[in-house]
Amino acid sequence: MALRAVSRSGDLPFSVYSSVKEQRLANVPVIKPLLIFVLGGTKLLGREKQACPSGSFVFLSNSPDVDMRNIPSSDDEYFAVLLEFDYSDFSQFRRKPNNAKKYFKGEISPSLSLALGQLIEISTQVQREALKFRKQELLNLIYLSGYEEVGAVAEPPSLSHQVFEIISRDISEDWSLDRLCDILCMSESTFRRKLKVEKSSFQDIKNRTKLGFGLHLVQSTIEPIGVIAERCGYRSQSRFTDQFKLLFGVTPSELRKTRKIG
Repeated sequence: MALRAVSRSGDLPFSVYSSVKEQRLANVPVIKPLLIFVLGGTKLLGREKQACPSGSFVFLSNSPDVDMRNIPSSDDEYFAVLLEFDYSDFSQFRRKPNNAKKYFKGEISPSLSLALGQLIEISTQVQREALKFRKQELLNLIYLSGYEEVGAVAEPPSLSHQVFEIISRDISEDWSLDRLCDILCMSESTFRRKLKVEKSSFQDIKNRTKLGFGLHLVQSTIEPIGVIAERCGYRSQSRFTDQFKLLFGVTPSELRKTRKIG
């Protein structure tokens, strides 16, 4: 699997996270259903510290904020491949009512490993839209391997998810409530009321969307923290750092130091 050779190139349908020192992250926002293949080290999830060792996968629902630890082994770095999915990718399954889980985990079978390798190998050769079917194949393989939970792991898009999606189109934009309500064709009072029912708010979603993108950039690129702050819409690097630590429990610089760069 030529993963390390392509992991830094271009706009790929997957992300690669690695670390040589333990990473402890709180309140990591999961905006879309997220499949994580742990290929080195161990991932611990939640306060119950569910272990996902090397050779396993974990599928996170698009509903929780998750505490996690990424732990290198004594002889290898923590290494994982992450793939996001859209709600429409799960239309092939019959969703079971009241059966959704925040996450489930399993073993990476030979067929699943082969499918992941094929996705990685062709990712630089075909248009990204064409890879949608390869990603759906991964879902189907997981289902056929006995993990029927995959059919219920994606929560139907809520208003909060819609707001996440809109803000994600241009993270650096200073999104206003007026503009967002215009896009959604909704009054401010209705908008606020519906988000309150979902136990959320416009400012909270905006912060989590921007900081979640910042977390991704700190983990997957070598861009300077100041550049990342600008890309996330922060004029001040110190403001970005303060908000980042408030949410995740670690500063961007501290997190960056856990990675092996270069």
